[in-house]
Amino acid sequence: MESYYLEWGSLLLRWVHVITAIAWIGSSFYFVFLDSSLTPPVDDDLKKQGVSGELWAVHGGGFYHPVKFAVRPPQLPGHLHWFYWEAYSTWLTGFSLFAISYLWSANVYLVDKAKMDWTPMQAGGVALAFLVVFWLLYDLICRTLGQRKNGDAMVGAGVFALVCVASWLSTHWFAGKASFLIVGAMMGTTMSANVAHWIIPGQRKVVASIKAGEPVDPIHGIRGKQRSVHNTYFTLPVLFAMLSGHYSFTYNHPQSWLVLIAMMFAGAAIRQFFVMRHGYKLGRNANPLPYALVGVAVIVAMIVWLRPQPESASQSATLSIAGGQGNTGATGQISYKTLQTVLEQRCYLCHGPTVQSKGLRFDAPQYVKQNAANIYQQAVVTKVMPMSNTTHISAAERQIIAQWFESGARVDE
Repeated sequence: MESYYLEWGSLLLRWVHVITAIAWIGSSFYFVFLDSSLTPPVDDDLKKQGVSGELWAVHGGGFYHPVKFAVRPPQLPGHLHWFYWEAYSTWLTGFSLFAISYLWSANVYLVDKAKMDWTPMQAGGVALAFLVVFWLLYDLICRTLGQRKNGDAMVGAGVFALVCVASWLSTHWFAGKASFLIVGAMMGTTMSANVAHWIIPGQRKVVASIKAGEPVDPIHGIRGKQRSVHNTYFTLPVLFAMLSGHYSFTYNHPQSWLVLIAMMFAGAAIRQFFVMRHGYKLGRNANPLPYALVGVAVIVAMIVWLRPQPESASQSATLSIAGGQGNTGATGQISYKTLQTVLEQRCYLCHGPTVQSKGLRFDAPQYVKQNAANIYQQAVVTKVMPMSNTTHISAAERQIIAQWFESGARVDE
């Protein structure tokens, strides 16, 4: 019953998390587009008010005319909308989802004893440390290097190096699926922390200065803009890290850390194309197409690199001999009794009479027959299950499942 309620909690939190993330990313992308598309005001009255840029747009049957005041407007309006709850809600729901999906069952989802033989509490503590330490180091890089000459380039190089180190550590310390997600979570935490610790506080100081009739320090806008730009480049890498958990060929690769870094780099390069393309149309930027081409080229290279290698005849023969115990007499056929032995030792822990993770159980012939394709896909094709191989299934046992399924998945023997 506990697993049932956890599944409901996971479903609802994931639903809300996606909704709030869409709201946050959507507003962020819109304002990046807006900044890149603004043109100097034509109307003299707007110039006198201190407007630095304007945009005319049509959407949903109406015309819109947003304008931007670079430092401060002549006076504050009665109602000023703040953009921060989208970011905070995304992080709160994401962290809650991480807690019930990974921290709650850290021994299954975080720990891979072939990588690090630590306790669930140790694994959970280190995973949380990734979120905090990355933010602190990232913030230090921004504050120490961001004000120097060529500061943006130095910050970019420093943050990229930090992400590479974190990716290597995560993929060598945590179970495959969790390793990618932890990197995405630490970057998503940094995005929310940028909003909470720099962007919104700076905007509050600007508003307070205007209300007090004091000069506005432009540094708050500069710093807020810097962190906002960082957030937009983090977006596509974070989304890949989060979604890749559904595709085991990425995180199960022997050099999974390189896969993660390459795909996040591709996402950032493609995002750069979209950031620059609006300014390019107005003659402000160079042609951004090379960034998109680089991103696509990296993705194509990953597709070629990760393609499955054909199994050699010697490997196939070895596994067939190892899995031959319990044959019914026909070549390559496995009896249900032999299969049941494997399921009992390797699968009943999570899919047996006591616990039915994901609502699945394999302790009776009718259940096994009903889920035959799913068992084959998860245990043989993708090798995702058992999760983090907590039950230590062998290659020979996976071959038993493969031969049973490929010979007809019979359970009536």
